[in-house]
Amino acid sequence: MDVRDRLEEKRRAVESELERLLAGDDSRLFEAMRYATLGGGKRFRPILLLASGEAFGAPRETLLPYACAVELIHNYSLVHDDLPAMDNDDLRRGKPACHKAFGEGLALLAGDGLLTLAFEVVSRAPSPSGHEERKDLAFREIAAAAGVGGMIKGQWMDISLSPGGADEGAFLDLMGKKTGALIRASVTAGALLAGAPARGLTAAGEYGAAVGLAFQLRDDLADAGRTGSPSGLDAVTLFGREGTRARLEDCLARAREALRLGNVDSEELRRLADQLGPGGGA
Repeated sequence: MDVRDRLEEKRRAVESELERLLAGDDSRLFEAMRYATLGGGKRFRPILLLASGEAFGAPRETLLPYACAVELIHNYSLVHDDLPAMDNDDLRRGKPACHKAFGEGLALLAGDGLLTLAFEVVSRAPSPSGHEERKDLAFREIAAAAGVGGMIKGQWMDISLSPGGADEGAFLDLMGKKTGALIRASVTAGALLAGAPARGLTAAGEYGAAVGLAFQLRDDLADAGRTGSPSGLDAVTLFGREGTRARLEDCLARAREALRLGNVDSEELRRLADQLGPGGGA
């Protein structure tokens, strides 16, 4: 099985488990939660977590609950980001956003439900090989990335910054929290669950941070400077297309170098980074 097939197999495993977690309740609330979560998506963050954990020797069954929790958190954030009070987007993945399909009140509750379900899933997950401390560390890593110092702080920055009034430092800080924090945590949590050594944890964090910024830069290039962000802040507006491309290539080079220096031999992590480059197909 080549690397693309292995990554696709991981995606299918995540998809199947998400379907299981969201089944069994036919209420309108769960219908909205399923609509928001199961309607597509590349599952980039959970695949990163699985690839990272397996690179350091953790079994799939240990990692999968945490991978799904990360994806539930990500999809909650999309539901809330699309709301009129936030990014005000009517479409998500080619179909009406959750609030357009179910109304704003139910969309808010669906997002809340996905977030709290994520932590319920992690709380029920068994400790890796009896190592309770690994579970605790991974739990904290994910919670911090999703919380008021990470993703939520980034979203607040996005709605509070004056349009056109931010510089490169503000952009990097905002995107490092709003987009990058959960991506970095996905890589780091996988390594923590596997009991990676200090060198490996450093490599995972540096790789995750570089890939997180690359993900945003790639998206801004694909959107050609068009953004629904309340702040109007995007890489192409700040740096131009060529400047954004150069920064993207630098991020991917830093991601590869982090793996090399950390002696992390993972074809899957290399491939996931390469997919974010021009023509990478991510």
